[in-house]
Amino acid sequence: MVKILITGGAGFIGSHLTEELINHGYEVYVLDKLTYAGNIDNIKNLLSNKNFHFIRGDINNKKLVKDLFKKVDKVIHLAAETHIDRSLLNPDIFVKTDFLGTYNLLEILKEYPKERFLHISTSEVYGTATYSPIDENHPLNPQSPYAATKVGAERLCYAYYTTYNLPIIILRPFNIYGERQYPEKLIPFFITQALEDKPLFIYGDGKNTRDYLYVKDLCEILIKFLEVPIEKYQGKVFNIGSGKEYSVNEIAQQILEYLKKPKSLLKYITDRKGHVKRLICDYSQVKKELDWEPKIIFEEGLKKTIEWYKENEAWWKKIKKRKVFRRFYYLNYIKRK
Repeated sequence: MVKILITGGAGFIGSHLTEELINHGYEVYVLDKLTYAGNIDNIKNLLSNKNFHFIRGDINNKKLVKDLFKKVDKVIHLAAETHIDRSLLNPDIFVKTDFLGTYNLLEILKEYPKERFLHISTSEVYGTATYSPIDENHPLNPQSPYAATKVGAERLCYAYYTTYNLPIIILRPFNIYGERQYPEKLIPFFITQALEDKPLFIYGDGKNTRDYLYVKDLCEILIKFLEVPIEKYQGKVFNIGSGKEYSVNEIAQQILEYLKKPKSLLKYITDRKGHVKRLICDYSQVKKELDWEPKIIFEEGLKKTIEWYKENEAWWKKIKKRKVFRRFYYLNYIKRK
């Protein structure tokens, strides 16, 4: 049985991917620090599965990571601080986790080679599109500390591939959404705010657009990348997205309409610093190479997501009551509005 290490596997994407990997017959080791966004509730249904192993820990812990590398065949590196707004408030942890944490993994990969190492980056490395749709050759113009640390991590990965011939593939998902996403991210934030009849805070004029991909579609392509011939794809970069863009205004309106909530809940506030204006994915390379394209259209995925949050109030209400969430909410929305 092939053994996979997933860093950050108790988070939103990681927990979905872990479920899918176990369903595909893999044995999975999850390493997660369980920061504010990591959630043991996301993986509690897997804890009794003989093919699942959970280890609480930091990717910067060299001894711990070395011990795990000795046990597995392949690595998927998802662990990261990911929220742009938080990176504006506290960049320090983003540098430590996203950049230095990746560096630590690469040093250990050099010492304990694995069959492959999938590095999960982000479309935010591109900054605002200078042409659309964005392909993998678009300039890297990060516009937030988060994006900058992800660019740095990417370039480290590429440098370790070219210098040490390590089997690394770099993947750039665009915006991912779905069930169990931490409720400070745009879609679950809007859904939960609407369910509580609270304001949907919108930066600037709300015309900024993003490319959204349902989390199950992302999991499908990540598993494909675990199984393709590594000698053909190592050192390469691939975009992963839907090829369709939606503005913040459009998303907010769809959520309000579905939940039959009034438009008076929309609350426009000062724009975010360095706010990326437009991101839309050209995924033609991954379609050509791996015969993949999204299965779930945005409207269908959004309905699935809304229904999940409606049915799982206890999950997100517990999160929104925590001090770490309430402090962010105050600093990012109440204090600035």
